[in-house]
Amino acid sequence: MGGSFGNSGVFHQVRGTGTREMRMKTQRDRSLALGQQYTSLGSQPLLCGSIPGLVPKQLRFCRNYIEIMPSVAEGVKLGIQECQHQFRGRRWNCTTIDDSLAIFGPVLDKATRESAFVHAIASAGVAFAVTRSCAEGTSTICGCDSHHKGPPGEGWKWGGCSEDADFGVLVSREFADARENRPDARSAMNKHNNEAGRTTILDHMHLKCKCHGLSGSCEVKTCWWAQPDFRAIGDFLKDKYDSASEMVVEKHRESRGWVETLRAKYALFKPPTERDLVYYENSPNFCEPNPETGSFGTRDRTCNVTSHGIDGCDLLCCGRGHNTRTEKRKEKCHCVFHWCCYVSCQECIRIYDVHTCK
Repeated sequence: MGGSFGNSGVFHQVRGTGTREMRMKTQRDRSLALGQQYTSLGSQPLLCGSIPGLVPKQLRFCRNYIEIMPSVAEGVKLGIQECQHQFRGRRWNCTTIDDSLAIFGPVLDKATRESAFVHAIASAGVAFAVTRSCAEGTSTICGCDSHHKGPPGEGWKWGGCSEDADFGVLVSREFADARENRPDARSAMNKHNNEAGRTTILDHMHLKCKCHGLSGSCEVKTCWWAQPDFRAIGDFLKDKYDSASEMVVEKHRESRGWVETLRAKYALFKPPTERDLVYYENSPNFCEPNPETGSFGTRDRTCNVTSHGIDGCDLLCCGRGHNTRTEKRKEKCHCVFHWCCYVSCQECIRIYDVHTCK
C-alpha cells in the first residue's frame, strides 16, 4: 500500500539534542504503527508483541522504551481528534473506521493533501504528547529541559519546568519515521510531512512567566519554555494543508538502485520549505461513496445553509441540494444568579432548522 497509515502505520536533524538520558539514533528512517489497538493503550498492560503492524525497528523501540509508549499512543489519538476538528465542515471529515488496522481506510493510500495533513498532525501529536508527559514527570527516562540559553531578560530567572520539545521530537522521529525506509516517492513525502509537523511544535514554543513580589508586584519573573495549545498546531497545519505544494516524482539511478525524489511541479512558485506540506496526487472529490478511494460521500451530512464556504449546503452537498427538518431541543434558559452562591435556570424548548445533504 502507499501510505503508512493505510497499512497500519503512522508514523532532520533534531535541534540541540546534546547528551540525552535516552540515546536514540537521529537518522531518518518510515511511520508510526497505528490502529484501533492504540485507543486503549494507556489503560492496560502493554505487550509490544501484541500490537499488529509494527515493523522490527518499532518493535525494538517499544520494548526498549515501553514506559513512553502510552504517551506515543496518546499523541496519535490527539492528532486524530485534531484532524476531525479541522475537517469537521469539509467533504472529507477525517472519518475513522472501527475494527480496522487502516483506521482511515483507503483514503491515505494516495499521496494527497489529506495524507500529508494526517501524517503531519499525527507526528506533531506524538511529539507534543511525549513532551507534555515528560514535563509532568510520568517517565523516568525524560523530564524538564535544563538547556537554557542564558538568562531570559532583566528581572527574569529560569524556573518551573521547561518542556523538552527536542526530546519529544526525537521520540516522534525515531518511532514515526521507522517505516519510511524505502527509496520511493511516498516515503520521501511521508518523511517530509512528518518533519513539517514536528517542526511546527518547535517553532511554536514560547516563554511563559510568573510574577513574584509583594502585593502582586512583578519584581522578579520566573520563566520557562512551554508548548502552545495543540489547537494552535492544528490551525497552523490546516493553513499549510490549504497551501500545500504539489510535487512531481523524479527517478534517479544511484549505486543502491533507482531512487525516487520529489520536485516542485511549478517552477514559478516558491519551492516548499521544510515547514510546508507536500503531495503529488490529486484528491477525489469525496462527494459520493467509493470503497476504492475510501470516500463515504456527503449524503445526510449536516450543512450550513448560510455559508458560501466548503461547509455550506451548495459545496458540501456537491450540488445535489439539501433537506431541511426542524428539531426541538431542551436547553437551560432564564438563568439567575442567587447570592450566595448558586444559579437557577428554567428549561426551555427551542426549535432549530437542521439542513442535511441529499
